Amino acid sequence: MTLPNPEQTTPPPLQLTPEQQAELREQERKQKQTMAAVIAGAVIFLALLILAIYGLMQPSTPTDKIRDIFIIVVALESLVIGVALVVLIMQLASLINLLQNEVRPILNATTETVNTLRGTVEFLGEEVVEPVVKLSGYLAGLSRMLELMGIKKK
Repeated sequence: MTLPNPEQTTPPPLQLTPEQQAELREQERKQKQTMAAVIAGAVIFLALLILAIYGLMQPSTPTDKIRDIFIIVVALESLVIGVALVVLIMQLASLINLLQNEVRPILNATTETVNTLRGTVEFLGEEVVEPVVKLSGYLAGLSRMLELMGIKKK
């Protein structure tokens, strides 16, 4: 037994149409732009953070007012998160309702159909296939007997 040549088993390289090549280049360009935007955003955020820390370290900065404003912003943010959680729970309840009232009956009907098909196959096997096989066996035996007696030629 010979081993197949790896050069023969590898598929030929895909031939892309010019439109597909242009689309591929466009996707790569968009991916590079997205990556550059994310990196630029991270650098800007880091610079602003460093600038804010430097500004808060100055002795004349009213940090108590900034702290109060920050507390208010965090409270508003927690309110928004709470509303988002309520919406998420409502959507989850809707999904559960959909699964119970729509998908479960479909699964039950499918199970019933499979059981009916199983019964039909068993019936056909017993009532149709089995007699046909027996008849075929009898006819093959009769044919062989006729051949041995010389009545029928091979």
